Amino acid sequence: MTSARAIGEIVRDGIDFDVKNWGGVQMADRNLLDIADSLFALLESREIPYLLVGGIAMLSYTEGRNTQDIDFIFSRKDFDRFPELTLNEENRDFARGEFCSLQIDCLLTGKKLFKKVLAKFGTRRQFGNLDIACATVEGLILRKSYALPSLYRQGQMGRASLYEGDITQLLLAYRVDLPPLLKELAKHLLPSDLDEVRDVLDEIQGRVARMKRRAQRDRAEDAD
Repeated sequence: MTSARAIGEIVRDGIDFDVKNWGGVQMADRNLLDIADSLFALLESREIPYLLVGGIAMLSYTEGRNTQDIDFIFSRKDFDRFPELTLNEENRDFARGEFCSLQIDCLLTGKKLFKKVLAKFGTRRQFGNLDIACATVEGLILRKSYALPSLYRQGQMGRASLYEGDITQLLLAYRVDLPPLLKELAKHLLPSDLDEVRDVLDEIQGRVARMKRRAQRDRAEDAD
């Protein structure tokens, strides 16, 4: 599956369809399509390594995900080649900024797992007329699985639930060999955190198997 929608259109709809923005307090910039195209044109023309992750990357593989920002994996040193990005927040592993009216969230390659995903878990996906560097299904599962223990500790259960749902959607739609991903996660997580992630993935796999069995049964009943 590829996304036929342009990235600017996805972000614009995510803003406009958010009920918090109804009433005209915050509506999307009508020029978001051009702004997003300019963003990726700059990245490509300057040969800046990047990888699209987050909700927009998810939309190239699954249905029904809204988002209001663009998430990248990015090297901190490459910000010097991208002065058009205004940074508002930054720490060792994360940076947030703006490109015109687009919010940009960056996972930084100072974190070894993010560096590995950028180097080894990328592909090209079509968004509108653009061919964009995007995380693979395996890359998205790695990134989201890695984040889960931290989200649980911080009490961010809504975000953890969203990530678990994303992993479920990916495993429903694609065949993924999970043991190599767990082996990679073992290099970056505490043993207790790895055990927690393994338990979550086992639960999700059980849920996926149950849903697939139900779908097969329904198809068989319809055929009768």
